[in-house]
Amino acid sequence: MNRKYQRMSTTSHAKCGAPGFTLLELLVTIAIMVVTLMIGVPAFRETIQNSRQSTQANEWTTDISLARSEAIKRGAPVTLCKRNSAGNGCDNAADWVSGWVVFADDNGNGVVDADEQILRLHGPLTGLSSLHYPQSRITYAANGFAAGYSGTMTFCDSRGADKARGLVLSNTGRLRAANSSDTLTCL
Repeated sequence: MNRKYQRMSTTSHAKCGAPGFTLLELLVTIAIMVVTLMIGVPAFRETIQNSRQSTQANEWTTDISLARSEAIKRGAPVTLCKRNSAGNGCDNAADWVSGWVVFADDNGNGVVDADEQILRLHGPLTGLSSLHYPQSRITYAANGFAAGYSGTMTFCDSRGADKARGLVLSNTGRLRAANSSDTLTCL
């Protein structure tokens, strides 16, 4: 009787359905997850790169707008220049990726003098392979114009010129997003 009871117990337990997954179900689930991740991760990476590029272009736009509005408000020149390694002045030989400085350039010489106020220091940018602008500085006159400093700021990352983002500064001091007719070059 004991054996009959054991056999019946094992049989009835299997018929009720044991909780858990079979090995086949587990393998199929893992395979589906792997395929989903293989498709999703590269797309997510590009989303992150696009977001980083947009953020950095917006930071540039904010500081350009600050320089222009401060020049008009103060009635005196305000300059945005490539930041030096100490972070307290301009360095024409530096790269824009290293950051920039916005300062009240009272004498209009493009150099941070001891008596001139630094309005904003922007630190180095991360994730960009290059940030190209044809000028080493931009000086806004008291009327808000940036005469002689026009050009296209190009934000490039590892994806190259096809995915570059650009901002175009006119001599009147107006900034706009680059469009398809603007040439964006990555160095």
